[in-house]
Order: sequence, then structure tokens, then C-alpha cells
Amino acid sequence: MSKKLFLIIGAPGSGKTTDASLIAQKHSDSIVHYSTGDMLRAEVGSGSELGATIENFISKGALVPLEIIVDTIISAIKGAPVDTVLIDGYPRSTEQMTALDTLLQSEDEIDLVSVIEVRVSEDVAKDRILGRAAEAAPGEGRSDDKIEVFFDRMKIYTDPLAEIQKFYTEKSLLKVIDGERALEPIVEEMDAFVQSKI
Repeated sequence: MSKKLFLIIGAPGSGKTTDASLIAQKHSDSIVHYSTGDMLRAEVGSGSELGATIENFISKGALVPLEIIVDTIISAIKGAPVDTVLIDGYPRSTEQMTALDTLLQSEDEIDLVSVIEVRVSEDVAKDRILGRAAEAAPGEGRSDDKIEVFFDRMKIYTDPLAEIQKFYTEKSLLKVIDGERALEPIVEEMDAFVQSKI
């Protein structure tokens, strides 16, 4: 039986991690949710050779190379205790997308069912990340730093986005969900969509 994979992407403040974790909690017998960080930590914790390699990079403060991240994702999906896996925050770049796609093509055990984009405007994302307080007190230097960090994170997300959207749209895999609503209807829509595909 092959594992069914859903990738969940969204800007900082889109709520994608919360959405995915709530769905996995609700269907804990059939769905599991991982973030890339969780998978890397789990691999390190497993004591595997791959884990030791990852730890080596992290301990030096170096970025974990893409091939290793993709191997870790594949390993985590295959080792998942259930058949449906939600991964949030991947791919973050066209390189990540291409690397995963290449590996999935040679994998019979994993079926990428859909890429769900939780879409929010930059304003909504900014309000959620910074809170409205930041705007009320523009005099504080600290909030400017936070705004700077937010725009950096946003740019990292939006720069490759059009290419990622195009790639998965051409494969008929992209599903866009409006992330600007209250949490409940977003989770309901995403949950119903996932259930309809598994």
C-alpha cells in the first residue's frame, strides 16, 4: 500500500502548521503531520547513519544539504505509522521542489496527492505575525526589526512561489485554500479535501 502525501505551503502567518496539526489530531489513526524540522530531528534521534550526517551539519551551524533533506523526507514518509502524511513548509524553493519531484518519480511507495496552498495576503500575514500592536507603536526600534524580519521571510516565501504554483498546477496537483478566514472553516475545508483524496 503506498503512502499518500500532501504538501502544505503558505506564507508565514498563513496558519498552515496549525491547520495540518489539527487535521492530524482529528484523524490520528489515519493521518500524520510533520514539518521539515520535525523530520530532521526525528532522523537524528533515530541514531541512523543519515541522522548522524544531519547532526554533523547542524552541530557546525551549517545548512543541511538539500539531498539529505529530501532523503530524510522520503525516509519519514515511508516510516510513517499511517498511510496519509501531511508535510508543511516544503517545498520552500524551486530547488527543493525539483529535488523532491525527481525522487518521487522513482518511488512506487509514495504518491504525491496534492499540494495545498493556504493563501493569505501580505497584509493579513503581517498582522498575524507582528500583531496590530506593532503598528500602534511605530516609535519602538524593535518593531522595525521585527517588520524587517517579516519582510525577509515573506520574500523568501514569495520569490519562488509563482514557479512552484505553475509547476504543480501543470501537474494538476495544486489546491488553493483561502487562509484569511477563521481557523475552523479553513480546517474544515482542508480536512474535507484531504478526505476526498484518500
